[in-house]
Amino acid sequence: MSSTPITKETYLEWYKSMLLMRKFEEKAGQLYGQQKIRGFCHLYIGQEAVMAGTISATRPEDSVITSYRDHAHALAKGMSANECMAELFGKVTGCSKGKGGSMHFFSKEHKMMGGHGIVGGQIPLGAGIAFAEQYLGNDNVNVCFMGDGAVRQGALNEAFNMAMLWKLPVIFVCENNGYAMGTSVQRTTNMMDIYKMGHAFDMPSAPVDGMDPVAVHNAMDEAVQRARAGEGPTFLEIRTYRYKGHSMSDPAKYRTKDELEEYKGKDPLITTKAAIMENKYADEDWFKEVEAGVKKVIDEAVKFAEESAYPDPSAIYEDVYVQEDYPFIKE
Repeated sequence: MSSTPITKETYLEWYKSMLLMRKFEEKAGQLYGQQKIRGFCHLYIGQEAVMAGTISATRPEDSVITSYRDHAHALAKGMSANECMAELFGKVTGCSKGKGGSMHFFSKEHKMMGGHGIVGGQIPLGAGIAFAEQYLGNDNVNVCFMGDGAVRQGALNEAFNMAMLWKLPVIFVCENNGYAMGTSVQRTTNMMDIYKMGHAFDMPSAPVDGMDPVAVHNAMDEAVQRARAGEGPTFLEIRTYRYKGHSMSDPAKYRTKDELEEYKGKDPLITTKAAIMENKYADEDWFKEVEAGVKKVIDEAVKFAEESAYPDPSAIYEDVYVQEDYPFIKE
């Protein structure tokens, strides 16, 4: 049973946060097409319920670490659309000072411990963050996200083993959207139930409907309670779906239109709105007001990013070492 009740306010917050994620990503895709955003860009459209349910079941002090599909994680953790959009533009006002771009959003203040470009590289880091929390003697947890492709990395096995051995307060989450880039899960493994990988370590593991924020919230809440009680990690395979390609350069020809349409029928924004209406939590005027508010936030973020300056070339030497006067940097 959830220790964090799901209320009217929970549903309303889910809808607002998921709409912000969706509209931010749609705008990012549009701007990428205009070549205002360069480099890699991986959109989260369709997967929003995963982060909505995670945030409602955790605390602001709990940290998140993820892969390169990280825009929604940053927004959900409370980072501003301004600093996120500016980072996509490579501007100095971005959350990583314009040096990280799409794949490397970060905020110490909001406990967003980064998007990471190396596939699976964040998995042992998530365990390490959890170890630090345990060492400090608090009850904070780390939620470590990865894709279905990353679970094939050997580092996962090492991290799972250590996390169970030391009972680290970490929730490992596989956001299984069915495809590792363009390769389906069916083509990469004989065992389709990814969550069962945790059983090899006696780690509590479960599949979760990632298109439903209620299911995500309840599964995450149970895992969080376990971690805070000192009972160690959990592995959740949250089954979700992305409506766009792996990245902006991916036409997604490896899947059928019927499959895409089937999952669009499970769109978490549509189903959450339907639940709100059915329970009479809000009316159409409220939705119009939220939509207008989100549009204003996105428009302001784009304006902020466009008007911000690029980093000075000399900034390439900054933020490399903790010691500001590190003597071995050569011009």
